This record gives sequence, structure tokens and C-alpha cells, in this order.
Amino acid sequence: MSDSNLIFDPHAYGPAVAELLLPPRESALGPGQPNQAAERRLRALMTETLLAGRPLADRHMAQACLAGLWLYHDFLDESHVISQEIETPSGSYWHGILHRREPDYGNAKYWFRRVGRHAVFEPLRQAAAELASGHDVDTAGEFLATQATWDPFRFVDLCEAASPVGRIVNPSVPLPPAPLESLCRRIQAREWELLFDHCYRAATGRAT
Repeated sequence: MSDSNLIFDPHAYGPAVAELLLPPRESALGPGQPNQAAERRLRALMTETLLAGRPLADRHMAQACLAGLWLYHDFLDESHVISQEIETPSGSYWHGILHRREPDYGNAKYWFRRVGRHAVFEPLRQAAAELASGHDVDTAGEFLATQATWDPFRFVDLCEAASPVGRIVNPSVPLPPAPLESLCRRIQAREWELLFDHCYRAATGRAT
């Protein structure tokens, strides 16, 4: 099972995925700019190449991996087309991240309500606490080090407070301190790794 100590190795998911994950990217809290250099490879990626010869155990989870990869390269529209067709907690999770970054914070919370409790929440809580302990953050982010369970709604609010894009949606939000934005981006990156690993394992029948 994915956990906070997961060593994320792009090569563990086969050559086609590794090619898309290297060099590593750290997405913006906002929509970012689509990585046009990766578009051809993303469009050519099929379930067979995604799984690198491993048996397909769960087609929905394989589709969730594709949604995650499009999102990784900031193709929000393409990711959205895929995730909105996956009526599972993991599909809703990718959908929620997408709208959090869009940014459409209210819609993001709607999709996180559809997620319910997810297997990656606990390892994400642990990872966020570890990351927060090494950052100088203001009071808005203090809960990350002490929360007993992962609260995706509170993290949506924190991303809104931390993201310069959030001020476009709500101009009354003060300018975010740079350390808080950096922390949220690192937590978001870890969230992506944990969720992608979870979906890939389930797609190939290796979930525990």
C-alpha cells in the first residue's frame, strides 16, 4: 500500500510512464501552462503501454492513471474529460485536484465530498505533517502538523490562501507568503505521487 515513506520511482511504472515523469515537475497551485513537449506522448499512451505488459485488473484505475498524467503536464481540459467519466472515489479525487488547481474551489470541494475517505488520506496526512515541520509557515498552515485525519477541504482553503491565482477568484485574499505557497506545492506533489501509485497498483492488481 502507498504510504508516507513511499520512494517514488518513475521507472517502477514502466518506460512509457517514466518518460512522462522525467525530469520531475512540481505543478503550480493554479492551472499552470500545458507542457506541449509531452502532448504527443500523452495522446499516444494507451492502457497496454501504460501498464508495460502487466495484466489489467481494473480499467477504471488505469483511466485514473491517464487522468493523473494529463494533469501532471497541466493539460486540465484533457484530464477533466477522463476523470469526469470515472465514477469512483479515485476518479473523483483526480477531479477534485483538477478543480482545486483550475481554480474552482467550491467545485473542488464538491468532488472531494464524493471521494469520501480515501486510502491515500492517511499517508498524505503523515507526509504533510513531515513537510510542514520543516517549513516556516504562518498560522494558516499550522494545522498540517497536528491534524488527526487528512482534511481535503481545509487543504483546498489553504491552497486558495497560498496561491497567487486564488486572488483572482477572491481579491480580498491577502498576498500569500512564499513559504506557504512552496509548502502547498510540495504537499500537492506528494499527493499526486501517492494517488498515482495507488491507482497504478489497483490497475495492475497489486493493491494491498
